[in-house]
Amino acid sequence: MNIGIVGAGAIGGMLAVRLALSGQNVTVVDVGAHLEAIKARGLKVVRADGSEEIATNLRAVASCTEAGVQDLVFLAVKANHVEALAPAMPALFHQDTMVVPIQNGLPWWYFQNFNGPHQGYRLKTADPKGVIETNIESRRIIGSVVYPAGEIIAPGVIKHVEGDRYPIGELDGANTERAKKVSEALVAASFKSPILDDIRSEIWLKLWGNMSFNPISALTHATLVDICQEPATRALAADMMREAQTIGEKLGATFRVPLEKRIAGAEKVGKHKTSTLQDVEAGRRIEIDALIGSVIELGELTGVATPAIRSVHALMKLLDKTLAGEHARVVLQPVAA
Repeated sequence: MNIGIVGAGAIGGMLAVRLALSGQNVTVVDVGAHLEAIKARGLKVVRADGSEEIATNLRAVASCTEAGVQDLVFLAVKANHVEALAPAMPALFHQDTMVVPIQNGLPWWYFQNFNGPHQGYRLKTADPKGVIETNIESRRIIGSVVYPAGEIIAPGVIKHVEGDRYPIGELDGANTERAKKVSEALVAASFKSPILDDIRSEIWLKLWGNMSFNPISALTHATLVDICQEPATRALAADMMREAQTIGEKLGATFRVPLEKRIAGAEKVGKHKTSTLQDVEAGRRIEIDALIGSVIELGELTGVATPAIRSVHALMKLLDKTLAGEHARVVLQPVAA
């Protein structure tokens, strides 16, 4: 297959390397120093044990137009960048092109092709003006949940921290040939990729941790094990997760892992910095609405109170505003003579 990966960061980059090494025709779309490094030397993944995987047999381009039409597209940018990117996405599509979004949080497509409460509702925190759903038709989408963790440690170099599961599923739960084709491609690239008949429940399971641990880590600069072993932050995460679980269950989701086991799983990851903390330390704008604001929106939709989530959301909004101000001051600072 011709596979396009839009965003060759920690997650998209790991996908690109392994898919290219498995024999797929891979094109990555990225920008800046990372793109230039990939063009010059290929894309490298450093595994947790120190071994390396290097893919030089992939194309690296700066735009969807330059990438051209693909059979399968992994949309691997942060959730807060999807709306701006969406109008460029149709340049990648032919009639049957599949799109696998791999963002954290509740996706814009959550209520599309949905047989459940509030069918057809547009998640305003994810797609406020409907720009994404206009440019990426729901018929193209195969849902996914991303469990690997990693980080860019240098331009063109990604460190794989842990995890290799990419469960996928059709939005309507059907077992289709195209979902099988995507799963087989991921399995051939050394990932685990079961096809689920309820991808939304798996999204809630992953979101359960992202909407609690990620913002707490960003606010405290603590790793997962630190958050879980400090009684106060462990309790706060649990309160947020209980609120989210109530909302998810009202929408028909099931939680196959008990809450305390989910927290214990995060603790076992160890001294890992969440992607949100990595963004804070790099001075990048942070994901707020996809991880937290969307849960508050669905709390309002389902009549569930979210006091713990709202408190952390307020702090994250101020943090993002502060980071934006600091970035502006750095950019506008006059150069010394």
